[in-house]
Amino acid sequence: MASTETTPLLQDPPSEPPTTAHEETPQSSSRHGTFAAQLGALDGFALLISIVIGSGVFSSPGPVDANVSSPGAALLVWLVGGILAWSGALTFAELGTAFPGEGGIQPYLTYMYGEFVGYLAAWSWIVATMPATLAILCIVFVESIYSALGVNEPHPPITHKLLSLLVLVAVTVANSISTKTSTRLSGLFVAVKFLTIALLIIAGLVVVGVWLGSGKSKDLGGGDWHERGWFNARNTTLPDGGSFDWEGVTAWESLGYFSAALYGALWGYSGWDKANYVAAELRDPRKQLPLSINTAIPTIIACYIAANTVYYVLLPWDVVSTTDAAAVTAIYHFIGRVPAYIATFLICLVILGSVLGNSFVAGRMTVAAANKRWIPSIFATVGQIGTYKVSSSTTKPPSSSASNETAVTDSSTSPGGQSPINALLLSTVLSAVYILLGNMRILLTLNGLAEYAFFFLTVLGAILLRWKQPGLERPVKPFIAIPIVFAVISGFVVVRGAVFAPVQAGILVGIWAVGGLWYIARGKVRSWFRG
Repeated sequence: MASTETTPLLQDPPSEPPTTAHEETPQSSSRHGTFAAQLGALDGFALLISIVIGSGVFSSPGPVDANVSSPGAALLVWLVGGILAWSGALTFAELGTAFPGEGGIQPYLTYMYGEFVGYLAAWSWIVATMPATLAILCIVFVESIYSALGVNEPHPPITHKLLSLLVLVAVTVANSISTKTSTRLSGLFVAVKFLTIALLIIAGLVVVGVWLGSGKSKDLGGGDWHERGWFNARNTTLPDGGSFDWEGVTAWESLGYFSAALYGALWGYSGWDKANYVAAELRDPRKQLPLSINTAIPTIIACYIAANTVYYVLLPWDVVSTTDAAAVTAIYHFIGRVPAYIATFLICLVILGSVLGNSFVAGRMTVAAANKRWIPSIFATVGQIGTYKVSSSTTKPPSSSASNETAVTDSSTSPGGQSPINALLLSTVLSAVYILLGNMRILLTLNGLAEYAFFFLTVLGAILLRWKQPGLERPVKPFIAIPIVFAVISGFVVVRGAVFAPVQAGILVGIWAVGGLWYIARGKVRSWFRG
């Protein structure tokens, strides 16, 4: 086995320079994918919209606003987050078309840095990123309902956490029973996302129109939007009812708060890294993928900035920083309880779609890691709870000739035939721990650190590959300044964010350390059995 491994591309080979065969490694791998290449640029645009727009635009404005000195600064944070997502998506499109196949960033990291880094990214996604994501979504789901009822508590009681666990379990059961049902609901959720954002923008336009039409005497919104300067520093009201004065904050401390705010915005743009999945389904990725990205991401940025502007129009500014359900709170303040119920229903559908989709992806990512023998193989099974089969499906071990070690399944016609129930259960247990021990704002920073540490490494590797392998075929090749901008900003955000949030950073380092120990122990056990 060891003899088949190649030297990581960003490490110098032990003796001679890379051979032609080594240079062709990415291109010599199989180019066939799961989906047929039958989509056009418009389909790619819609697919990216459906992936990226989730609960973040409805839940993150509070954490963003609480970490900046003015509403204008908060809108700039949303703009910077969008630019970061845009530059990252284009760089990932370069890697996705240069390295055919599936598996997210793990194959890129493995090729560039070696198996351990690819493994650690998979471990981090399974143990930290995806469970934190699911925990945040379930918490926001419950808090949105309570906000519609007029309940906004800085320290929610245990009943809120128990209800969040109930949402998590319900989604896990749905994904375990029927994969087809999960995928068929996606179209409904996309339509609801656009409808909800459109209604928010209309509400903001109504407030501005009434104020102007009444000679600036009647305001249906929060009032602050036309009485105070949008970029003037103000004391920020904290969720616990306290007040934060920005007057004595140093520039270095401000950068720390900016990093925390940016994590909230990046949560809203979460999913931009899936742009490389779009490439597998486009008829002409060279032209259609950049076109899809360069139209979808700016559209999302415009929607997010417009929606956040509306929050500041509809709400008093001291309310924005204290809520974890900005959209519902805004509608409640604007036109009352009953419309807030309707808004809550729509937003909960959006969040539920995100929970369902992320749970679905988390299960598949766990299966992929188990197929590589990075975690116990029991998590690669489908249609089983533990070793007990709950359907007539069977899981066949990957053949020795399969380069990607993907398990072959016979889904049959039974419920759960294509569902990785064991993987879903693992994800559910880990997510439950995050729900019980954390809150949304702490988890946002943990999630951002976990994601962007590996995003930074991936894009840094892409930059270095421009130098190490200039002849590598790159169907999509953005201007070199684009990945450099991403690397600089994301690297700073990770470092400053870790300094600013040492608890979350320490937890993440602990998770990586446990993963490293597991990797070493797994290798020793396998060597012992082979010996």
